[in-house]
Amino acid sequence: MKKLLSILAVLVLTMSMAVMADNDRVITFDKLPQAAQTLLKANFANKVPVAVTADRDDYMVIYQSGEKVEFDKKGNWKELNCKTSSVPAALIPAQITNHVNATFPGATIVKIERDRRGYEVKLNNGMDIEYNKQFKVTEIGD
Repeated sequence: MKKLLSILAVLVLTMSMAVMADNDRVITFDKLPQAAQTLLKANFANKVPVAVTADRDDYMVIYQSGEKVEFDKKGNWKELNCKTSSVPAALIPAQITNHVNATFPGATIVKIERDRRGYEVKLNNGMDIEYNKQFKVTEIGD
């Protein structure tokens, strides 16, 4: 009986840790940081959000058309994933736009991520490009 209780206790503990790890909560659009709201209204005004979530470190907005936008806790974008369309040009640094246009004519950026090291870009032709903070290419692949 003690063995059964011990196993049961371990299972309950394991399951509760899994639930605590996924602490996203659904919020309303107006609960996003002002910077995030402004960016979304300016660049995704004609899109319909189906989910707005928050957790301890970031916010995420998912649109009906498949776009996903992630923000840090201050409202700065971390990831723009447009899957079937292009990332709005106004949100892409000019150096990246210039490089992509010169190197891959006709390609569009469908995803861009930024972090403390730089940027990672995915093109509609399947290519992935990584840039450092100075916008120098550090890796290209497919």
